[in-house]
Formats: sequence, C-alpha cells, structure tokens
Amino acid sequence: MSTIKVQNTHISAQLPKLHRALIDIVRMMNAPERDDAMLAGAGLSLERALFPLLVSVERLGPIGVVELAAGVGRDYTTVSRQIARLEALGLVTRKASVRDGRVKEAVITPSGKTATDAIDRARETMAVRLFQDWSTRDFEELVRLMRMLADGMGDKAGDA
Repeated sequence: MSTIKVQNTHISAQLPKLHRALIDIVRMMNAPERDDAMLAGAGLSLERALFPLLVSVERLGPIGVVELAAGVGRDYTTVSRQIARLEALGLVTRKASVRDGRVKEAVITPSGKTATDAIDRARETMAVRLFQDWSTRDFEELVRLMRMLADGMGDKAGDA
C-alpha cells in the first residue's frame, strides 16, 4: 500500500523540476561574476567574500558572528576574520550585545550603509534588466510565491 497521499502526487511529480530550478538559481546567484558585476555597478572595490557579510550585517544587524556564519553557511572563525576586515575598512563595528554583554555583535557603520545603498542600486539595475519583459502580474506573483516559499521553509526547516 502506497504511503503517498493522492492529493500530494502533484507535488511529487513536480518536485524534481522545482529542485532543479532552485539549484540553478543558487548556482547563478553564487556565481563570482554576478558579485563582481554588482560590486562594479556599485563602484566598490571590496573582496567578494566580504560582500554578502556586509549586506547581511546591514539587513540583519546587530548580529553575532555565530548567527551570521550560520546564515551564510560559513565557519564562524572564517566569518570572524572577515568581519574584522570589514571593521578595519570602517564598514562595520562590533559592539556588546544588548541581550548578552559577553557577545560582540556586528553593526553597520554610516560608511557601510553608504556601500550597501550603492549595492542596492546596482542590484536594482540588474533586476530591472532581468525582469523588464515580465508582466506586472507575473512579477508580483513571483514575489508572492517566493515569500511563501521562504516563509514555509522557515516554518518547516526540519521537515525538508
């Protein structure tokens, strides 16, 4: 007797296509050339490895190194060294956590915010080119479904 529910067969049938699309998206988003183009568009000369950390600190900060490392899928000792480089560049600073004074959290500086604003403008330029031929309805549906996917993955992190 099959354990697959009849109403879920559509999920099983389409899952390989979804998985392949997600792999392709992650691969393209992680392509060094994409980061190089975005950094160039932002007018920044920043090590590629530091770029996602800077953006994450701006979006999620104040944030501890362990939490940041988990979010970007890197070892915390590596992230700690990279945050120290961002700090030396004046893009982030580290301050004691309000919740736990023993923990140092990375916080964006005004210079760091200026850099992430430039990255946002470069990202928007790239996105406008990518989506310029999409209908408003299709783009809005993509945004809605991506949010639903991200929220669902967060709610059911241990299930997948």
